[in-house]
Amino acid sequence: MLTRISRLLVGALFIVSGLIKANDPIGFSYKLNDYFAPGVFDLPWLDAIALELAVIACVAEIVLGIAILFGARMKLAAWSLLILMVFFTFLTGYTAVANWLFDNNESALTAAIEGMFGFVIREDYSYMKDCGCFGDAIKLNPWESFLKDVILMVFTVIIFVKRKAVQMGDMKDDMINLGIAMMLIAAFSLGVVGWPFPIWFSLVSFGVLLGIKQFMKHDSKDWVMAGAATIITTWFCIHCINHLPIKDFRPYKVGNNIAELKECPPDAPQDVYEDTWFYKVNGEVGEYTTEQAPWNIEGAEFVDRETVLISKGCEPPIHDFILEDTDGMDWTDDILGEEYMLLVVSYDLMKTDTDVQSALNKINDDAMNDGGPYMYGLAANTYSQIEPFRHEHQVMYDYLTADGTMLKTIIRANPGVVLLNQGTVLAKWHFNDLPDYSQIKSEYLN
Repeated sequence: MLTRISRLLVGALFIVSGLIKANDPIGFSYKLNDYFAPGVFDLPWLDAIALELAVIACVAEIVLGIAILFGARMKLAAWSLLILMVFFTFLTGYTAVANWLFDNNESALTAAIEGMFGFVIREDYSYMKDCGCFGDAIKLNPWESFLKDVILMVFTVIIFVKRKAVQMGDMKDDMINLGIAMMLIAAFSLGVVGWPFPIWFSLVSFGVLLGIKQFMKHDSKDWVMAGAATIITTWFCIHCINHLPIKDFRPYKVGNNIAELKECPPDAPQDVYEDTWFYKVNGEVGEYTTEQAPWNIEGAEFVDRETVLISKGCEPPIHDFILEDTDGMDWTDDILGEEYMLLVVSYDLMKTDTDVQSALNKINDDAMNDGGPYMYGLAANTYSQIEPFRHEHQVMYDYLTADGTMLKTIIRANPGVVLLNQGTVLAKWHFNDLPDYSQIKSEYLN
């Protein structure tokens, strides 16, 4: 019973977790790039294949979840699960410890570690804010992510120890296991993530795999089932790469107002700081709190003040949406204040898909001829790179510069097009799905 419970919990969670990342494999690859960066794991040679690694990890997670639920090839599945969980637990543990070291850089433990390994935490060492375990759908702090993986590791060890006792069951066993798994998947999907797609994905996948298992008499049908699950999940990843994620969990999703999300609510908690004052009194320097008001002491002489953040207040969901022109002038409020605005987002013009530039130029020309919305390009490049690009590709709209990470967050395409209505995101298009201006006008412009 304990083994079955472990299989159901791990299998269902792996399917939902894998689908969340598979929904946005480009975003997952960005997280891998961060881990490969100097000061973290320092593996820059893996940057070129980060997207492929992201797809492999997503597919492996989903297929392993399915295999565990069916009890298929449990020796291979259990070993693969254990290896994957050791890797995930290491990543989340590393992230949690790194965050603690950065937040406590003056502690004795941090100093001891620096002395032991011969580096300075804040100079030679980088860290990740989060591991991206659930993408942008669920934000866990590093210690929560680590605790989650430790708990999953307990269930994984149970599955591993009992792997030889688990066999593929008959139709009755499958219906019981998959029925309970579907309830867990529904609970995770609707109750935690608020996204019903994993339910439909699982229903279709389980139906296909049950059909193969029921009607195929060959001894290798479990391998055929694994192949079918791999094909289905790989197709889903590729679809989300070549278009856009079917569910956008980021703050720039359709319907959100960027200007509003740049501000915290009036009643939101604020940062709380504590000051330590150093005053010389009677020839000796002493430490004082703000409540002690050392400046009121007769003859006291100010020496220094140290400020420590006690508790972090509200950080707006969007805090880096800043658009500037070649002279450094801020155009953010102008862009967000326009009734309608078309933005061509390219986080790097040197890597953008130039085959669609003629289609972008036509959208701009048609909009201008119709008196429609202005179009601006957004890029993280310098103007010494932007102007030659505009000249080479006959781009007539102007470019504004912005933070590259922010541009990657807005849309998972290079380039992608975003339509704003007074700062509210009306629509987003991947470069593979660009509409013509007449379609934009008929569907979105009043």
